[in-house]
Amino acid sequence: MINGNTKLIAHLGYPTHTFKAPLIYNPYFEKSGIDAAVIPMGCRSEDYPAFLRLVFKLSNIHGALVTMPHKITTVGLLDEVSKSVQVAGACNAVRLNADGKLIGDMFDGEGFVRGVLRRGRQINGKRGIMAGAGGVGSAIAASLAQAGIAELALYDAHAPMMNELAERLRLHYPEVNVVTGVVDPDGYDIVVNATPLGMKDNDPLPFDVSRISPSAFVGEVVLKQEITPFLAAARARSCEFQVGIDMLFEQIPAYLEFFGFPTTTAEYLREIAHV
Repeated sequence: MINGNTKLIAHLGYPTHTFKAPLIYNPYFEKSGIDAAVIPMGCRSEDYPAFLRLVFKLSNIHGALVTMPHKITTVGLLDEVSKSVQVAGACNAVRLNADGKLIGDMFDGEGFVRGVLRRGRQINGKRGIMAGAGGVGSAIAASLAQAGIAELALYDAHAPMMNELAERLRLHYPEVNVVTGVVDPDGYDIVVNATPLGMKDNDPLPFDVSRISPSAFVGEVVLKQEITPFLAAARARSCEFQVGIDMLFEQIPAYLEFFGFPTTTAEYLREIAHV
């Protein structure tokens, strides 16, 4: 039950009808005896900069989850941001520190990386290739770099966006060999689709799957269906893989740690979620 002592986590975005976070966090808080609640708050883009500051004036606010279309705008509104935010150019979590500062982080990529590691696969020292350099792709790239990937090849049909991400990676992770314009997945240990390809039935595959090694780990971000055509083709080659929804559940323990709540596992969250 929400009461006067409940710590509020604002879920900021627009529109709100697609929000899934309250259906995952709130059952967890209830079952764990944590007096907190995630509350959807729809805010249009033109009102958002002022609203973000105002919502953190609430005496019972604890933090915020940030979703579209506000992830990029949020970066310039905070007092401190993580390296992941700087590389991704976007932020999806804000915490109010005891000193009143607003601290931002990005966990989309962290969810992807935790899923890979939980399956016993290594990232440190490996070679990865990713199609898509937009918001989610940038976040995944930042987390792969943080996890110690040795080489990351990027491809995006919008070359300026791809090149800008590459430059941010080289600035913040000079030890990572970042290459651009590569579409051939042959020889790569980790292959990631961070594009919307797979949302529509007639979409082409993001990679020539016949060029992916059966020993490679394949990751997907599309949520429309669990086994996308890309993952079905990778599975047919005996590749180990991660479905798009895994990234959502895997990042929530990282959010809980960021907000200072007792954490849990992705498996437990799947069991109790109402999605």
